[in-house]
Amino acid sequence: MYYLGIDLGSSSVKIAIVDTSTGKNIGVIQSPEEEMSIHSPKKGWAEQNPKDWWGHICDGITKIKKAHNISENSIEGIGIAYQMHGLVIVDEKGEPLRDSIIWCDSRAVNIGNKAYQEVGEDTCDSHLLNSPANFTASKLRWVRENEPDTYNRVYKFMLPGDYIAYRFSNTINTTISGLSEGVFWDFKLDEVSKSILDYYEIPSAFVPEIVDTFGPQGKISAKGAKESGLLEGTPILYRAGDQPNNALSLNVFHPGEVAATGGTSGVVYAITDNLSVKESSRVNNFAHVNYKKGAEKNIGKLLCINGAGIQYRWLLNNLDVSSYAEMNELAAEVEVGSDGICVIPFGNGAERMLENQTIGTRIVNLDLNRHSKTHLCRATLEGIAFSFVYGIEIMKSDGIDAKVMRAGNDNLFRSEIFSNTIATLIEQEIEIYNTTGAIGAARACTLSKNDYDTFSEFMKNDHVLTYVPFKDTEHYQTAYQNWKKELNLILNK
Repeated sequence: MYYLGIDLGSSSVKIAIVDTSTGKNIGVIQSPEEEMSIHSPKKGWAEQNPKDWWGHICDGITKIKKAHNISENSIEGIGIAYQMHGLVIVDEKGEPLRDSIIWCDSRAVNIGNKAYQEVGEDTCDSHLLNSPANFTASKLRWVRENEPDTYNRVYKFMLPGDYIAYRFSNTINTTISGLSEGVFWDFKLDEVSKSILDYYEIPSAFVPEIVDTFGPQGKISAKGAKESGLLEGTPILYRAGDQPNNALSLNVFHPGEVAATGGTSGVVYAITDNLSVKESSRVNNFAHVNYKKGAEKNIGKLLCINGAGIQYRWLLNNLDVSSYAEMNELAAEVEVGSDGICVIPFGNGAERMLENQTIGTRIVNLDLNRHSKTHLCRATLEGIAFSFVYGIEIMKSDGIDAKVMRAGNDNLFRSEIFSNTIATLIEQEIEIYNTTGAIGAARACTLSKNDYDTFSEFMKNDHVLTYVPFKDTEHYQTAYQNWKKELNLILNK
């Protein structure tokens, strides 16, 4: 028997099937094979049609069943992970009223900033653990202000994963974790935030019913079965946003555990039961997947670094090299510190951890007579690693006490230079695992039975290696302090 996991991203949908008894990955497919398009009718806008997501999910389910000769009768449950912070609004028939305003859309920034001042910084920090910023609640307010005819037809708002669950089950509901990522959850009162609903003039009737993150959230309806190719009555057993789900995929549940990802952007996601919001302007706080009302107050502190893997990819595209592996080999020819070159890797827009400044990418101290592409490769890996360490220092000042860090075996963490640099500077081992968000979402179905021990057992076969901090840290510390000095010169101009 099998569990099926769905990971809805903004570029594609990934679908995984795992064995229910062992957690073994049977297979993962991507749909569509090319990236999904993002509609941008105005600068800073980003929209996608929710019906397109559903179409790709149905196509993907058909493909993975066929590829592995798996019958819908053998799928016992579904887990859903999804792109965070998006807004889907539907009418009374459940039809989307407009395209989804997705996570990277920035049209509501000013609305959120104004709310932070007018609701009150102290109120937002202590109750929401965040500024309303550009999150789902602010996007819904934007619709009210700019598309009143559409807003007047709203029956419910949903996060992207809520919409997918609805298409399967014909039932509209959400989770506390999902509401918190939209900045609809009051952590102090442990309920939907009345202050946000009142300030944004959002009727409480718009809020979906709340269900547990783990456990029966609905069953596939006759219509959902016909469209998806799954069996009517199959339960949806799990739902979470992509970053909490990535942490779950790496078995990160408890205070002191940290998950990291090193893709196009970088993320450090740390679990704490400390409600500190000292760094709320630079770090976001959401209810983790195992947050329980009135019980476990596990918070996921999320720090995002926009200028991460995209910086290394730019170098790949503009150097005379054929692969990341070749770049890593070139970088290994150079000593720690890259002979003085510093790469400031923030060329992918405003950086929240830098107080939303846009400082761009800088290559500092380049000597045209001495330095080559080998130095650029090493300096870029080090610069991105240093940005992770810089972010982790911010999180430590906000109450994070890291005891273990885990990461997926993605492109940046495959680099020994990158991973060893971080491990040595934070004096913490980094465990690397071969898993994905879709696999994690599938395995999470077993947690509907509160079976954390079994879930942890699933992880053991995924362990790839562990990076252990070097005892001799002097050269790493010197290079990092030089990098921070250059960064501070830019920030303090």
